[in-house]
Amino acid sequence: QVQLVESGGGLVQPGGSLRLSCAASGSIYNINAMGWYRQVPGKQRELVTAITGGGTTTYADSVKGRFTISRDNAKNTVYLQMNSLKPEDTAVYYCKVITSRGVLLDVYWGQGTQVTVSS
Repeated sequence: QVQLVESGGGLVQPGGSLRLSCAASGSIYNINAMGWYRQVPGKQRELVTAITGGGTTTYADSVKGRFTISRDNAKNTVYLQMNSLKPEDTAVYYCKVITSRGVLLDVYWGQGTQVTVSS
């Protein structure tokens, strides 16, 4: 079993920055992809950004140029640096980790952290 602990959410003014962290612990054999999703009430959870084991990244169009994902493989941690935040970035942010054991893939979600962008 793998546990994910998120941190770094909070209230920030438009144009401000926040950095989210998600640390994985437990029975980790091999972490493949790591990513961040977000969800607002009444809407589906959406992909914000993801990074593969090889470092390939993908971003939603709405955050390109403003958000940066990175990972520290030694710490089994993924980060999300969010700059130039906008009110529409307000959401609960969830990290997602995909691990592999041979041909088996397991998906784990963090508990979510609230990000509120407001003046």
